[in-house]
Parts: sequence; structure tokens; C-alpha cells
Amino acid sequence: MSEWWRGAVIYQVYPRSFSDSNGDGIGDLAGLAAHLDYIAGLGVDAIWISPFFTSPMLDFGYDVADFREVDPMFGTLETFDAVVERAHSLGLKVIIDQVYSHTSDQHPWFAESRSARDSARADWYVWADARPDGSPPNNWQSIFVGSAWTWDATRGQYYLHNFLRQQPDLNLLNPAVQDALLDVARFWLDRGVDGFRIDAVSHFTHDPLLRDNPPRSGGARTRPVDFQQLIYNSDRAETLGFLERLRRVLDAYPDRLSLGEIGGPDSAARSLAPYLAPGRLHTAYSFRFLLSEAPTPALVRAAVGEWQSLHAGGWPTWVFSNHDAPRAPSRWGGEAATPQYAALLNALLLSLRGSVCLYQGEELGLPQGHVPFERLRDPEAIANWPRTLGRDGARTPMPWVAKGRHGGFSSAEPWLPIEPRHLPLAVDLQRGNPNSVLESTRRLLQLRRRQPALVVGEQRFLESRDPVLVFERGAGAERRLCAFNLGATPVNAGLALGRWRVLVGSLPAGAAFDAECALPPHGYVIAEPG
Repeated sequence: MSEWWRGAVIYQVYPRSFSDSNGDGIGDLAGLAAHLDYIAGLGVDAIWISPFFTSPMLDFGYDVADFREVDPMFGTLETFDAVVERAHSLGLKVIIDQVYSHTSDQHPWFAESRSARDSARADWYVWADARPDGSPPNNWQSIFVGSAWTWDATRGQYYLHNFLRQQPDLNLLNPAVQDALLDVARFWLDRGVDGFRIDAVSHFTHDPLLRDNPPRSGGARTRPVDFQQLIYNSDRAETLGFLERLRRVLDAYPDRLSLGEIGGPDSAARSLAPYLAPGRLHTAYSFRFLLSEAPTPALVRAAVGEWQSLHAGGWPTWVFSNHDAPRAPSRWGGEAATPQYAALLNALLLSLRGSVCLYQGEELGLPQGHVPFERLRDPEAIANWPRTLGRDGARTPMPWVAKGRHGGFSSAEPWLPIEPRHLPLAVDLQRGNPNSVLESTRRLLQLRRRQPALVVGEQRFLESRDPVLVFERGAGAERRLCAFNLGATPVNAGLALGRWRVLVGSLPAGAAFDAECALPPHGYVIAEPG
């Protein structure tokens, strides 16, 4: 069995914001299909499509009302099948989200579960009696805001929701619930998907005794959940048995992938080794950079070292931006972030040992979009405004044509506003410009595909002067040098390692690179011996 995912670059598509084919202001699967040639032309290996299932869209698809249907705003099952067929014809694998932690409160399972305590699916969700004073069963807090418990008058009990109150948690301690979810997995595998990005793995199971979480000291505190150690409603050992069952389902289909999202306030510092043990998840993406300050040489060394020490040889998937986090150039570089800085970040991301998730627009160097309060759609952003940047600014529509109507995204007013600063970075202006972030990222991606050292090679850090980060990737006899100036002024690389020849980067291809060569501000090179 091949391991195509090991070292793969996975392009994340947030379909609501990628391309609108029917003029309703919302991106859809037909819009994605129309741009698959663009994605394949970048040189990535796979696409990950964020949720497109039937949903009331209170959490924009992560509140699923029917696991086996496409929401009409995105198309039909036949549209999805056409996406898979076209992607495969272009050599792209297709990964989709699976949301097993919870459903929408509009899901038929929940309607039956709440109808009576003796219904057929009575224990398919997490229900508990009130305390004697009528308060919730314990102190657990929602990830978004407020208590993780909501009273249901019909059933006369509280139900658990680690996210919105309209997202009741499934009871994965119940084997029947596991069986139903595994049938969902088979449904999509039978339709030809190549794997799953599995949402909210940390919240699959809970403490059956419903014990209170202890307080958490230190760290950022912008929401009530930040005051707790999520010991009893997150990261539970009971999850591992279900992951083993899911892996057996995946292994019955050739070359399938399981990519876990294992998050939470302490996700960057805790071990994922149990989740990545043989027979469980293939890989999980690291939250280290999503939760960090701007990268420095010391931080990058620490992040890679932590993965190697904490995760017992598990294969990492690195991510700098996604639909849940402010875009990296703005998060780290602020309002003054330049295209050169965005290109540097992409080069660093694509050079680390591991697989990579590249979020739509990251190849363009898009900064975080500004969304005024009255246009916010994200419930987390609205609830915590203005303390957090929120997620809407990372979800604004993809700019395809600088002078096109709504940036070429749609003929109608988009569901989120177009960011004016994105229009000069539109695909049509960057395509073919060798100095653009798009073309520099394309060169990196296409180089990476041809270089085993950059795909699966070992990573060894070399001595250098701050703010320069240098490491070597190697596979067999193949060696590649990766050097990055993480600072805003020119600096010599400071290497005493002989001569190298530039393959791609801020210096001309074919140029010599050694200790005397200066890297420009936010410059980088990837070089071979010579």
C-alpha cells in the first residue's frame, strides 16, 4: 500500500468562499470544479474540501443535519461526484471533512433523541440531569462562549455541546453511534474520496462521571473555556478505540488517509502519540504555528523538536493558516506585512519535514480581511468581538479577477465582503509575473514534487546567525539546503559549509550561495550542493 500522503501538499478549499457558479453570492462545488485546473497547476497533491453537507449553516457546515447529502447551496451529490472525477483525472486526491463530534440540532437523530428518554436513540447524545438547584451538571464551558450545557424542556434534561448550543455532542461512548458514523465514512469512501480531515477529534468522547474540569493557570484568556484544563470533556482515552475502528474501515480501501484535527488550548504542547499510534490516525496537523508568535529561528527549531519528542515518530502535517485562524501574514507581520514576507512564509512551510496544508489564498499572499461588525457572520467572532480577530477575515472570497465584478468570485454580492487589499493580489494579476507570491509558490511546489529530500527527507538544523534559519533536508545521497532570513534587513547567511547552487528563492536560480552571500529582507533560498 502506498503512502501518497507522506510529504503531500494538501490545498484546503473553503467552498463558500472559493468560487460562485450560480450568482447567489455563495461559493459552490461547481465553482470548485471550474478551478480544479488552477489548483492542479500549482503543483499540490490533494484538495481538502471543507463541509458541504446539508446544514442550517449556523457554524457554516460544521453543524451537519444530514451526513450523506450535499446542501443545495453547494450543489448535489452528482456535482460532488463530478468534482471527484475531474480531480482524479488531474492527479489530485480528494479529502473531505468528517464531523463526528456533534451534529446540528436539526439532525433527525437529535430530534428523536430529545423526544423522550426511552426513544430508540435516547442515548445517542450526551444528556444529564440538572443539579439539585437546577444548574448545569458540571462546569464545562463551550469552546465558543458560555456553558457547554443547554436545557431541553421536551426531555427535561441538559444536553452537552462543546461548540454552539445548536451543535449537540454525539455520545461516541455508545457503540451504535460509532456504527452509524462508520457507515457514513463508508458512504463517502464508496464515492471515491481519498481520505478524511477529521474535525474536533479531541472532543469525541467525555468523562462518563461528568466531573468538573480544574482551573487552568496562565495562557490567553479571551473566553470562559480558557480558564479550564479540559481534562474531562476533551482528549479522552475513550476516543482511541473508535479511531481504531475507523482506521480498519479506511484500511479496507486502498491508499486512504485520516488527518486529525486535535485542538484545544494546550494542543501545541501535549503529546499526540496515542492518536498517531499504529492502527489509528495516519497524521494530525500541528497547531504549534497557528497558536504561536511570529516564527523565529528558535521557535522553528523548537516546534520541529517538540513534534519529534512528543509524538513518538508520528508524521506531522504543518499548517500556518486555515479557515479557523487569522491569515499568517497579518497574524505575524501585522498591517505592514509585505508580499515578500508572505512568500517567505510559504517557502518555510513548504520546506519543513512533514505534510502541508495550504489554505486557499495562501499561495497569493493574502492578508487577513477586514470585516466590519455589521457584516460578521461567524458566531464565535460576534460573541467575542472585539477581543478576537475572529474567523470571517480568513474566509472572505477568493480574488480571481482584479477588475471583475466582486473580484471574479461572484456576479452577486458575496456572503462576506471582498477585501479591497486582495484585489491587487488577484490570480489574474499574479499569474505569469515571476516576482509574484503566486509564481514563487508555484516554483516551490513544483520543485518540491521533484525532490525526494524535500518530500520525505530528514531535517537537520545548522548553525547560523539570527535572524537566519538554516536547515538541511536529505534523502539518500540527495541534500538540499534551506535558508531563510526571518528579519526585515539584509543579512549574510553566515554558513561555513562550502558552496551551494540556488534552485529557487530570492537569489537568481543557478547563483552560488555561501557564507558571504547576503539574503535580502525576508529572503530565502533552497539550494543544492555545487
